[in-house]
Amino acid sequence: MESAPFGRRLVALVIDWIIASLTAVAITPVSYPPDNITQNLIITGFFIVEVGVLVGLLGASIGKRIMRLGVINPDGQAIGIPQGLLRTALICLVIPPVVTNADGRGLHDIVTGSREYKA
Repeated sequence: MESAPFGRRLVALVIDWIIASLTAVAITPVSYPPDNITQNLIITGFFIVEVGVLVGLLGASIGKRIMRLGVINPDGQAIGIPQGLLRTALICLVIPPVVTNADGRGLHDIVTGSREYKA
């Protein structure tokens, strides 16, 4: 299975961030762009929950599905909601996805036992 290219991962991340931002604006008193750190944290919370649950249950967020990417565990299954939420929270820290091993897996994938692949 081929590892997901960095460019496609980045586009998927942007798509997911836009969706989370629009969702937060639609159902909370958040403005876009956010006016303060509280609004930023609300959008980040929406991002973590939306992406974490979708990746955990289905193996792909909306952005990943559009970019034809997926996330699996070593058995080739979806990683589950707890691992999906942890993986997404680590992505929000920025450093874990940037630091990769020889296989191209970021620290967020290593910690959660997942692998992002090109579908």
